[in-house]
Amino acid sequence: MTTALVTGASQGLGYALVAGLARRLGPGDVVYLTGRTPAAVLPEGRAKVVGLHFDVADPGAAERVAAEVGAFDIVFGNAVMRVGPDDEPAAIVDAYTQVNNFGTTRLLRAFAPRLRDGGRLLVVASSLGTLHHLAPVLHLRFDGLETLDAVDAATAAWRDEVLDGRAKAMAWPGFVNIPSKIAQVAAVRALAAQRRAEDERRGILLAAVCPGMINTPTSGLWWDVRDAPTPDEAAVALLDLALGEIRPGHYGELVRHGKALPWKP
Repeated sequence: MTTALVTGASQGLGYALVAGLARRLGPGDVVYLTGRTPAAVLPEGRAKVVGLHFDVADPGAAERVAAEVGAFDIVFGNAVMRVGPDDEPAAIVDAYTQVNNFGTTRLLRAFAPRLRDGGRLLVVASSLGTLHHLAPVLHLRFDGLETLDAVDAATAAWRDEVLDGRAKAMAWPGFVNIPSKIAQVAAVRALAAQRRAEDERRGILLAAVCPGMINTPTSGLWWDVRDAPTPDEAAVALLDLALGEIRPGHYGELVRHGKALPWKP
């Protein structure tokens, strides 16, 4: 029996990932659709879909959910707090990092040890999550971090600089999504460096994934997304990664449309 779980799955890409897993997996398999609020309608497919409350901003939730389910074959960390162009960074950055960043590292700590042989743990990030999008003077904030605790500390330091206004006088980008996504990818890289040998032996894939631009109402606040893929279309490459043959070059990297993106310029 295959057990899959998707966070942030009540709508958008997360819901599309659940629907795609339900179609591609078989009878006897289970897909957990999780989020802070349950989806109004669960997608149908060959696999069973189960709705489960999971607020990644709750410090104890990841460990509780992981322990409740027990073991996993596929996990997508997709939970995200959305922001708009009119949101003041200092007003939202604390809640934002609790979901997008500390929610990610809690997921990695709780779920990675519970992956079965051949399992996949994929964190949905963005092509903005590389050092190419950060001023060189700030690269060492997130480059070469060896533990999730170190990533959390770097994220908290950036958050605090946004909160107290210091970030405005520094080289930090005003768009909070950029440092946040870089921190997510740094977290995957840190954990992968610790687990690589054992995961390769057991056939486990740990990676960050970029779905590309998606036509959603939130993305439409920032960009013209009329010609962008729908969530169902964007989910295809991620599902292929979760269910297809593992490529060694993907381990610990940020993967977009089947290719690993360079971490450094």
